[in-house]
Amino acid sequence: MRAEAAKRVELVFSLFDANGNGVIDSDDFDLMTGRVLEAAVASDAGAKKAIRKAFRRWWTTLATELDADGDGVVTIDEFRPFVLDPTRFGPTVSEFAKALSALGDPDGDGLIERPLFLSLMTAIGFEEANIHALFDAFGPDAEDRITVASWATGIEDYYAPDLAGIPGDRLVSAPAV
Repeated sequence: MRAEAAKRVELVFSLFDANGNGVIDSDDFDLMTGRVLEAAVASDAGAKKAIRKAFRRWWTTLATELDADGDGVVTIDEFRPFVLDPTRFGPTVSEFAKALSALGDPDGDGLIERPLFLSLMTAIGFEEANIHALFDAFGPDAEDRITVASWATGIEDYYAPDLAGIPGDRLVSAPAV
């Protein structure tokens, strides 16, 4: 696994541990889902259902694939070596990428405006400066919008263990001043 991917793993664990108790469990995904849905007030019922399903699938996949001792929680030691395994998590990541990027496009025009992107990513737990750096890396248009497709691809790339120098790396490093 590349060093950049290892940093992404550590950040993802801290985000998935939404209640901050040091492990990932089902409650963490309920908490994160609620925060994201609060940020997605303009999205329709179908988009909200899709993100609920995607978060639930994340938890189910993590619990099935990584909870080695069957105690109902995933520790950092269980998480770290396997979470970026495309064979185990590829379909889960793809479903999540599609659902989250669609949630960012409530008007269905294929574009995501910076304020909603910021709200959704903040709800997940990313740092504001890093969110702006990520958005900028996607190359927004003159009206400060990115495409749904570029965000979905960016999410999938974020979980790829062999990629570096991707827009998502801006989420794990301090933006240049």
